[in-house]
Amino acid sequence: MARATMSEDVQARIKQLILDHGLMPGDPLPTEAGLVAMLDVSRNSVREALKALQAMRIVEIRHGFGTYVGALTLEPFVEGVAFRAAVRHLQGEPSLYELMEVREALEAGLIGTVARGLPARVLAGLRALVERMAVEARDGEVLSDTDRAFHLALYRSLGNHLLSEVLDAFWAALRRVREDLADGRPDPEVTYRQHADIVDALEAGDGERAVAAMHRHFDGIRRRLAP
Repeated sequence: MARATMSEDVQARIKQLILDHGLMPGDPLPTEAGLVAMLDVSRNSVREALKALQAMRIVEIRHGFGTYVGALTLEPFVEGVAFRAAVRHLQGEPSLYELMEVREALEAGLIGTVARGLPARVLAGLRALVERMAVEARDGEVLSDTDRAFHLALYRSLGNHLLSEVLDAFWAALRRVREDLADGRPDPEVTYRQHADIVDALEAGDGERAVAAMHRHFDGIRRRLAP
């Protein structure tokens, strides 16, 4: 068996072991020696497989303590999408615009559903975040952490954890690549106002107005990134 194929096979068997034993993030895996004996492969094959799985956040190697099931986050996806967009942008392709389009399509496509049944406590949380943005805008910059918290809270009420992670992944990827390429900062007052318009529409339970407000939120990015 070729070396690359052997590593992939061991990776698949370790993932199957996690599934078969119902292991969760943070649970310990067998020792390296235990995996060698259990899988009947060489120590090098196990080490290569664990390193690859660690890069995918499937396992976490804690030197001196052992190997554990990883956090299983979408961080590798974010890194891959952001790097792809940055490289293609430098080659003259509209990769940042395309990334923005994907994120806008997801958020604008879901905001109408959110508007139909947003709990009062979630609305209150969104309003509090908008008020924080107002203060930050007066100080000269709406912080990325506040913006991220707003968009996470916006769709959490749908109860779909994977959807929340995917939306956050696209938020993070677009933010990261724009920061890497020194894309200009938006007007903080405009950023605050756009988010306030979204919350106003949600408080009115007006899905169409919420969709329009979400599209306006992306207008500034669109103007800067349009090919």
